[in-house]
Amino acid sequence: MSDLAEEKRRSKSNLLILLLRLKGWVSATRSMASKTPVGFIGLGNMGNPMAKNLMKHGYPLIIYDVFPDACKEFQDAGEQVVSSPADVAEKADRIITMLPTSINAIEAYSGANGILKKVKKGSLLIDSSTIDPAISKELAKEAEKMGAVFMDAPVSGGVGAARSGNLTFMVGGVEDEFAAAQELLGCMGSNVVYCGAVGTGQAAKICNNMLLAISMIGTAETMNLGIRLGLDPKLLAKILNMSSGRCWSSDSYNPVPGVMDGVPSANNYQGGFGTTLMAKDLGLAQDSATSTKSPILLGSQAHQIYRMMCAKGYSKKDFSSVFQFLREEETF
Repeated sequence: MSDLAEEKRRSKSNLLILLLRLKGWVSATRSMASKTPVGFIGLGNMGNPMAKNLMKHGYPLIIYDVFPDACKEFQDAGEQVVSSPADVAEKADRIITMLPTSINAIEAYSGANGILKKVKKGSLLIDSSTIDPAISKELAKEAEKMGAVFMDAPVSGGVGAARSGNLTFMVGGVEDEFAAAQELLGCMGSNVVYCGAVGTGQAAKICNNMLLAISMIGTAETMNLGIRLGLDPKLLAKILNMSSGRCWSSDSYNPVPGVMDGVPSANNYQGGFGTTLMAKDLGLAQDSATSTKSPILLGSQAHQIYRMMCAKGYSKKDFSSVFQFLREEETF
């Protein structure tokens, strides 16, 4: 090979190496950019494990909770704790909120020290709370005025799925922003479903939880009747779960103590999804049914049962404690 040919070969080789290095640098830069801090507000039973799964995927967190003690383990792990939702918005342009009620969400976004006081233009705001769809739409309008994007992304699956990263997210918002939301939500859930415009995620969640409440009451009534008829509860559950009566409340979250391990009924109904929250979600379903003139006969009855439970000392127990409530109530 001539010296000229050899020089050309070396030049091409060096150029290729340079291009590969540049490509690697760009990929690394993009990877680093994707791991910029994420704001997380609300570290309760669901928010805590959700935030931890973001940490496991390498996202630094800017966190806030109204209860400072909820932030301590994150602070000990090196995450940054701030003193208000506004401070989160000042430091992060992607924020996830996980709050108990519509009032909490309004305060976190629109309050005196809310996110929208210091939100950056182009910020992505993802609310995983279960709230009134109308409020989600209103918060989206307020965010848009500030140049930010708001999406509702309530979850299904409970605390167990939150811990394992197997939640289902129902997402409502501008479709062009779904991929950006999916990047974060996919760290916390195995199913991330686009439902449509803002508010449709909440609509899907409300419908799901109404069905869940109805099926849990039905499972509890069935198990209670079978036990009083002399059936062994484990045997009855086994039969139900291989028959047409099978449902999630019977085969994955059975409300009878001693039938299943690892569920709230095996732990005096501690943990899981609180009766107060179920009553709240059923109230949202009732409001939505009224506004759309939709008959929800069983949904309304379920709402009354869970409200009654809250009034009789079950508010902090898991919603599957309806079995215990039925055992103690002779009549309604």
